[in-house]
Amino acid sequence: MKKGNKMKNITNIQKFSIHDGDGIRTSVFFKGCPLQCEWCHNPETQRYDREMQFDSGKCTGCGSCARACPSQALVMREGKPVWDREICTLCGRCESFCPAGLREIIGREYSVKELIKELMKDRMFYEESGGGVTFSGGEVMTMDMEYLLAAARELKRQDVTLTVDTCGYVPYEKFQALLPYVDTFLYDVKVMDPELHQKYMGADNRLILENLIRLSEDGARIYIRIPTIREVNGNEKNMRETIRFLKEQDIHPAGIHLLPYHDTGSGKYPKLDMVYKGTDLHAPDQEEMESFVRLFRDAGFVNAKIGG
Repeated sequence: MKKGNKMKNITNIQKFSIHDGDGIRTSVFFKGCPLQCEWCHNPETQRYDREMQFDSGKCTGCGSCARACPSQALVMREGKPVWDREICTLCGRCESFCPAGLREIIGREYSVKELIKELMKDRMFYEESGGGVTFSGGEVMTMDMEYLLAAARELKRQDVTLTVDTCGYVPYEKFQALLPYVDTFLYDVKVMDPELHQKYMGADNRLILENLIRLSEDGARIYIRIPTIREVNGNEKNMRETIRFLKEQDIHPAGIHLLPYHDTGSGKYPKLDMVYKGTDLHAPDQEEMESFVRLFRDAGFVNAKIGG
């Protein structure tokens, strides 16, 4: 296999994205993330390996999947298919033979060449809207750097802008390597309290904040994103602490986007044999969100807004 042409698992290539950076963009969702955010709305991107998604609630028990399975990883018990993930090879036959389309293998491998070919199909929209490509996830910065650099260099060669959506929880050396090819970072700052960060994300925020400081010092163009949850960070105290941090570290983001919590991804969890932990979380109301935006604007961050 040629250098830089390794295969990577991608869950989705989303066309005509308007919330993942400037202009009309094509967003690539890589599979795998080092954090475990309780409200994650893309749970299919948390694990690094390919996996099976199954909507068991709609299964009629016809048995087509079990009959099609060559490894006997699916067997019928009491009129329902039972799946043994240990012996499943993810060959895709059950996906093909399910008459209701209830099974789907999440994660498709793309070489760099295949990925770029797909992304360049939308070049006309990038040029007309000032858009480009966004690498997202999961956490794109945990992917193989040789793969990312090969893709980023080719996009730059073809004059396509690249935005990277990141949680920031990776060694800074990865940012340094990719920085020359990235036009904008969408950088998550979820909560300033390290203990709350540990509780809701599974890791503290020290590395994330250190990387944000270094990215700013290295001249990166950054949009800060704050997913805003009443029980976690949706309060005046956290917003003022965020403002103080940005001021003290002399960070001047191109924009600050406050993203109200939503649970639209919660229905994916049972299909992946996962438990959604965000059932007791809520978005601040509109008045509260507007008050947070005013705090940022009054502090000099005039490009703060709700949504992104």
